[in-house]
Amino acid sequence: MEYLIEYGYIGVFIAAFLAATILPFSSEVVLTGVLLAGASYWPCMIAATAGNFLGGMTCYWLGMLGKIEWIEKYLKMDRTKIDRVQQWVQQKGSWTAFFVFLPGVGDFIAVALGFLRANVWIVALSMFAGKAIRYWVWMEFVFKVQEWL
Repeated sequence: MEYLIEYGYIGVFIAAFLAATILPFSSEVVLTGVLLAGASYWPCMIAATAGNFLGGMTCYWLGMLGKIEWIEKYLKMDRTKIDRVQQWVQQKGSWTAFFVFLPGVGDFIAVALGFLRANVWIVALSMFAGKAIRYWVWMEFVFKVQEWL
């Protein structure tokens, strides 16, 4: 992580990207280190959000590589039920991508949305908003703590 902190904004981008994939990684540590080293607010915000968003969309696209036939075969689900779930996800469930920033379940949500062919535009918009708000809250927290110290 120290290595990524030394790379500044690029390190933040890489850490955020890796953290959004299935790799166990904390982009907040790198982001905090770069901020405390004196980096500017908006470039950090852009690097973290862009990296994490692209990592989340990578999980979505990986989910799209899966086959619906696998659900039928291995989970013994009827094709009509699968079609209904897919339709619901495409219409209303795509907004759940907002919560892809959550640790532990976020990657699963992204992969599942891809696997169920959720509306890519709603997924992208929701995911971007959730990740941007997450980093905004984190960065504000870091600056508040820094003021107190």
